[in-house]
Amino acid sequence: MDETLNATPAAAREFWLGLKAELPILVGVVPFGMIYGISALEAGMTPASAQALSSIVFAGSAQFVLVQLVQANAPLAVMLATGFVVNLRHALYSASLSPYTRRLNLWWKVMLSYLLTDEAYAVTITHYNQPDDGTHKHWYFLGAGLTLWSGWQISTAIGIFLGTQVPPEWGLEFTLPLIFIALVVPALKDRAGTLAALVAGFTSVAAAGLPFKLSLLTAALIGILVGLWSEKK
Repeated sequence: MDETLNATPAAAREFWLGLKAELPILVGVVPFGMIYGISALEAGMTPASAQALSSIVFAGSAQFVLVQLVQANAPLAVMLATGFVVNLRHALYSASLSPYTRRLNLWWKVMLSYLLTDEAYAVTITHYNQPDDGTHKHWYFLGAGLTLWSGWQISTAIGIFLGTQVPPEWGLEFTLPLIFIALVVPALKDRAGTLAALVAGFTSVAAAGLPFKLSLLTAALIGILVGLWSEKK
């Protein structure tokens, strides 16, 4: 079993298949990366810190939330807790992929866990579920993940560059709510998800007076709990 970074012809083929599968998704991802870069500067972040957040966190929804918290001067503890809650779904992705990746060595697991995102998971789990030899499919995962990572970093950099050209009086705060609406609405495909989104939305509005944007953390936690409760019904 190939657990190293020595790409055999079969491994290279899987890598390119993953890359090609992810490329069409970049059409939707790149605009979000650009808007994140612009919004981060609007919130008062430096270009270097905005780009670093994309490289370290590498999670669009969490980054947009963190930008709001930065703008509100929220404490670091609130930022960490909110980012953790928003990204809890990645634990489910990891559990779903673990039967296919458990044979890999630690280096592979660390690298692939860093590259695990919604878009990379979607194409990778579909590929893993195909009834064929899965010996080199982690290379497909790598190709898909690196493609998305590269697109996100480049689009963030473009957004940061554009953001430095936008006059401050324009004000781009309205883009963040629009982005979240665009992210959430297409994902509402069942009762649990729809109920969780509605409850989280109402909670966020009701708790808007809480300091340090704690309304976001409260809404996320309550939304998750309601979604889990609804699935058991």
